[in-house]
Amino acid sequence: MQTRTPWQVTRSVWYAMFMREAVTRTMTDRLGWFWMIFEPMAMIAIMVLIRGFIGGSNKLIMGADFIPWMITGMMGFFLVREGMSRSQGAINANKALFAYRQVQPVDPVLVRSFLEGMLRTFVFLLFIVAGLLLGLDIFPDNAIYALCGWMSLWALGLGLGLVVSVTSTLVPETAKIINVISLPLLIISGVIMPLNILPQYLLEYLMFNPIAHGLELLRLGFFSSYKVVHGTSETYLWLCILALNALGLLMHARFKERLKAQ
Repeated sequence: MQTRTPWQVTRSVWYAMFMREAVTRTMTDRLGWFWMIFEPMAMIAIMVLIRGFIGGSNKLIMGADFIPWMITGMMGFFLVREGMSRSQGAINANKALFAYRQVQPVDPVLVRSFLEGMLRTFVFLLFIVAGLLLGLDIFPDNAIYALCGWMSLWALGLGLGLVVSVTSTLVPETAKIINVISLPLLIISGVIMPLNILPQYLLEYLMFNPIAHGLELLRLGFFSSYKVVHGTSETYLWLCILALNALGLLMHARFKERLKAQ
């Protein structure tokens, strides 16, 4: 009998876990698809109503219409947030599988991040098609650049997921902290409010947040005339992505046995 290579074994493990997670995520939870679509729709509706009351939102966003600008930012933020939050319980949910030596704690995290990215990409495409049918200017002006921005946010969510999957398993209290900061992150990442309206001294600190850089670069791919927030840097974004992914993988390697026994 021919011996399988390590890569073939790993690929088989990932495929089996992916099918298991996909069925659980899309079939077991009957409201799973509903919330993935309803949450951004509700947020958009609320912000459009607020915009109708205060008026002048388009004047704060140079080079893009308010609704398409907010949709792209919101979907990009949800991609990062779900990659991070869904990874928290990935290890505990698959603990029984660690009895097989081929399965490592990092495997369910990688699989969940990939699955969430695929689902969020599909939902984003639905919003783009719906927006075009409604006459919104939401088709990317530079599809390659928009795709790069989307993949950057996906990779950022993976890096955060790798880190929080270890910390939330070893120290369960950190999971509560991560859930609490989701709403503040939504605001300070420039999802529903342009960051360039803030004072420069405050903006300098907010731009340490890599999510803000990713969202601005994603929007630039959709709206070629869009004026990104001062200080946006693709180099800084990818340094954060590489650092988080490296840190997350190192943490998984260092605490592998503790994660299995936890």
